[in-house]
Amino acid sequence: MEFRHLGRSGLVISELVYGNWITHGGQVEEDAAVACVNAALDAGITTFDTADVYAQGAAEEVLGRALKDQRRDGLEIFTKVYWPMGPGKNDRGLSAKHIKESIDNSLRRLQTDRVELYQAHRWDVETPLEETMQAFADVVHSGKAHYIGVSEWTADQIRAGAELAKELKIQLVSSQPQYSALWRVIEAEVVPASEELGIGQIVWSPLAGGILSGKYKPGQAAPAGSRGADPKFGRFVEGWMNDDVLERVQQLGPIAEEQGLTIAQLSLAWVLQNSNVSAAIIGATRPEQVQENVKAVGVKLDDEVLEKINKLLEPVAVTDPKETTAPNPRA
Repeated sequence: MEFRHLGRSGLVISELVYGNWITHGGQVEEDAAVACVNAALDAGITTFDTADVYAQGAAEEVLGRALKDQRRDGLEIFTKVYWPMGPGKNDRGLSAKHIKESIDNSLRRLQTDRVELYQAHRWDVETPLEETMQAFADVVHSGKAHYIGVSEWTADQIRAGAELAKELKIQLVSSQPQYSALWRVIEAEVVPASEELGIGQIVWSPLAGGILSGKYKPGQAAPAGSRGADPKFGRFVEGWMNDDVLERVQQLGPIAEEQGLTIAQLSLAWVLQNSNVSAAIIGATRPEQVQENVKAVGVKLDDEVLEKINKLLEPVAVTDPKETTAPNPRA
């Protein structure tokens, strides 16, 4: 495993972060989830990302049980707040009430007294930003989180949040957007703003929900047991399931082979070439997937290889920065 600073902060995290969206408490049984966490630990991954809304708290609980016997000071645990966690009108959003109640609930489920990073899971149009940032400052100053971050905020929203964070003497260190060789909407605006502010990207879906693994073949049904074949979770990849995209992904095969990599490893390495990316989040339903993904760590792709990948995928890649706040048509 290799490690990077999270933005310009002093916090060092593993280049690959183990994330449990969809999988823990949902797609796989707990024994399999724990086996994947153990595989991540064995591979040197020290950073784990979750959110309260994943399986309505169950994902945090599973992760908490899986990590409870580990040395806490050797881990970096991230979670998030925003999405509805109950039927009440205040069981959602980024109000002071919801943030302060949610951090306590997350810590209880994770069986820890603090998280390294607490993230706003989306922008809240109904709560003044000043209220949100003050609540995050209270969380940090109380010792329940060390740093704060955001997820899927626009460049302008990140700038506004960073300005208030500085006034409140807390560190906004990260942005968690979707990013892959197929979904590149952060490159035009979010990345330049983040570089200026010292904010690092912790990117999710670096394999476009598994599309960039190469396992989905044009003209064929999704493989049994894959996300694309799952009646509940297939909607997260169905937008990519067209022959034009899948044929181009298959054409990454020879490029990957030249580098001694699989298509998935090549795609992860592509994401990690972006200097503003502090880490890429990987998920898994089997330990073998973790073991394969970590082989992308430390790989350096030269400019010629990057150009080949970009030229091949450019006709089907999404690059419009406005998609940062729009519903993802691919998920």
